[in-house]
Amino acid sequence: MDTRRLKSFITIVDMGSITRAADILHIAQPALSQQLAALEDHFQEKLLTRSQQGVILTDAGRALYRHAQIILRQMDQAYADVRAGGAILSGRVSVGLAPFSSAATLSLQLLEEAKLRYPQVLLHVTESVSQPYSQMIMNGRLEMALIHGAGPIKGVKFQPLLTEEFVFVANESLGISREEPPIAVANLETIPFVVPPAYNFVRRAIDVAFGRSRTNLNVVAEVEAVKTLGRAVDAGLGATIVPKAIANRIVAEATQPMVVRRISSPKIEETLSLCLSDTTPLSEPALAITQLLVELTETLKTVELPS
Repeated sequence: MDTRRLKSFITIVDMGSITRAADILHIAQPALSQQLAALEDHFQEKLLTRSQQGVILTDAGRALYRHAQIILRQMDQAYADVRAGGAILSGRVSVGLAPFSSAATLSLQLLEEAKLRYPQVLLHVTESVSQPYSQMIMNGRLEMALIHGAGPIKGVKFQPLLTEEFVFVANESLGISREEPPIAVANLETIPFVVPPAYNFVRRAIDVAFGRSRTNLNVVAEVEAVKTLGRAVDAGLGATIVPKAIANRIVAEATQPMVVRRISSPKIEETLSLCLSDTTPLSEPALAITQLLVELTETLKTVELPS
């Protein structure tokens, strides 16, 4: 098997089009189509279906895409190990850190500590909402991720690391007092909120809490990016509810006085877990980064609310 064909196949799938993939790979489109045909002939299965919107994976193509990611990653790791002579850890490791979770606050720390401990390891960090991380791990695009939830999901395994408490954050101009007692969800019905979209785990936890208290959630905007959401709260467009570590980031970057309150009746929280494939073993560099992730996540248990 020519691994170049596997790389081409992955690019076609990622680009969603043979034409776009040919441009990226600097290969003539007919030549790329021939590589795809050779793969389909090798496996005796149709791998892609073409449509006006681009290419769509068949079930066989989906299986090959997952294995191709793993095979190429193992090849890269083999080259790295051979070049290093086994003396030091080297290779590429891919990590997903869920946006709107405390995990997202670890990205710089992870990069710095990994560079210090494992200078020959190339760390690829993803903070994206384009595709569920569990799915990216199943199809081989990621090796590990810190995500909300504790499963079960077929194809991946979860290692719960901490329980994140969510807090209320608002510009002082919204008139919320700084009183110490937690604020009840039932008292938030008239407050305008800027929150993540409905598919986000943070938003789901918020919706569940408001549903349990039979309180309407007054959403004035849905924002996918933490930085944009923080700016919207800072500008007084609405309040938000986020994990403590994210609240600290919003307050630290704010230009106006902010109010941060704990929430009660019900308390809003979510499990942060390390998510790994339950079928594909990790390389030695990936195991080292996994241990580092667990170590850094442990520090989040001591995060305090901003004063």
